[in-house]
Amino acid sequence: MPLSYLVCAPTHLEARSLRRGLGPAVVRRTGAGRRRSEAAATSTELLAAGAVAVAGIAGALDPELAPGDVVVATEVRRHGERGTDRVIPCPSAPLLAAALRRSGQRVVTGPVVSTDHLVTGQERAELHRTGALAVDMESAWLLGPSADGGTPACVRVIADPATRPILRPATVGHLRTALRTLATISPALAYWGGAVRPRRVLLASPRSFCAGVERAIDIVERVLDQRGAPVYVRKQIVHNAHVVRGLEARGAVFVDELDQVPDGATVVFSAHGVAPSVRAEADDRGLAVVDATCPLVAKVHSEARRFADRGDTVLFIGHAGHEETEGTMGERAESMVLVEDLEAARSVDVPDANHVSYLVQTTLAVDEVDEILHALHERFPNLQAPGSDDICYATTNRQHALRSVAHEADVVLVVGSRNSSNSNRLVETATRMGTPAHLIDDASEIDLDWLAGAATVAVTAGASAPTSLVDEVVQALRGLGPVDLYEREVTREDIRFTLPKEVR
Repeated sequence: MPLSYLVCAPTHLEARSLRRGLGPAVVRRTGAGRRRSEAAATSTELLAAGAVAVAGIAGALDPELAPGDVVVATEVRRHGERGTDRVIPCPSAPLLAAALRRSGQRVVTGPVVSTDHLVTGQERAELHRTGALAVDMESAWLLGPSADGGTPACVRVIADPATRPILRPATVGHLRTALRTLATISPALAYWGGAVRPRRVLLASPRSFCAGVERAIDIVERVLDQRGAPVYVRKQIVHNAHVVRGLEARGAVFVDELDQVPDGATVVFSAHGVAPSVRAEADDRGLAVVDATCPLVAKVHSEARRFADRGDTVLFIGHAGHEETEGTMGERAESMVLVEDLEAARSVDVPDANHVSYLVQTTLAVDEVDEILHALHERFPNLQAPGSDDICYATTNRQHALRSVAHEADVVLVVGSRNSSNSNRLVETATRMGTPAHLIDDASEIDLDWLAGAATVAVTAGASAPTSLVDEVVQALRGLGPVDLYEREVTREDIRFTLPKEVR
């Protein structure tokens, strides 16, 4: 059952702005300052609410914040004469912030600090140095009781900019700006309130990094440690925005083609593999190459050469434009034909129907490939298969694991980047089972609307998505109410790949 929720607004003006969108049944005026907030927090009504959000205006601590900017608290700190004496986490902040951004607001997330007195310029600077973005006089005391087993949230609209002392209430112009913005955040608060409830979260296992991804990331990190920055990487080392940004911060430079790499520099080939023409160009340029191609992808390259060299037309089942497709087909371009889908399988022409073989992109959906292969076998009875399945063990395992939980879920969240083939296939796997599924880069991309009425959420991650991102998603869901967490493991992965000699 959904939890009841209340939105606390300290003053009459703040409450009136919020009630325009939420109605009087949800918004409670609690009074300004610590004393009134403490009294309101212990009222029967607030103690009975399953979820409590505080919304109102605040003073900026960050000089970059302007009147009308919205701060969603990741935590609320209670600050007194002796410093911070309590921190109240607000785990649903990424979800609430995302809802506000979708409504067109300028939103930042970070700590909000509550004090029991007006803050002077010097104290404001000291509070900002702790990482806090904004200051108010109520949130910590209003949310105190709900922090223990409750569901707290805090949204503050900047009235006082940090460029002027907080010695008196905000100027009339700044106050009007803040209140106008406050009136527009009600829909996001309503989405938040509609999503708060107890729920089950089912974790599919295996999920996240596979051995090939771990190897590729490890290679770039070792090259950076051994040779220093910059280290150039052709294409994304793996298809995940967070991984790429993390390596960029260490000094990796990602390029689309080798002409962007200085002569004689070190370049790493991504896990998806490259065509022989790319290797030849690197040799001609005198580049120091470290190859991070996944060994399972390298196996498919070897099969492409073997099949083509014996005279076969090689049908490659894969997606146009994907680096793995381009690299593999580049092995024997004149002998290979791309088959993207079932329609292509039914219409593809070959010079000799008795000399045809097939290969598969390693990150495709198993059931989709089975349909395509069935069509190809009907047309080419002598179709030759590779010695072992091309779809990698990690892709297969993650799809099997998702099937074990998707049928029980109201919605599936797949953590992975848009350009991750295996992550997209997970979304398709759940959708084919009839369960709504969404691909998200991280918790900030979860739409609260997806969670309204969702008593059971299944969570998985593509093979290129870090485990930490799944942890953040679960934590954000905990911010919407009590969570019963279950992990379903269909198999255990213990595969490890040897590193190339250049980095051992």
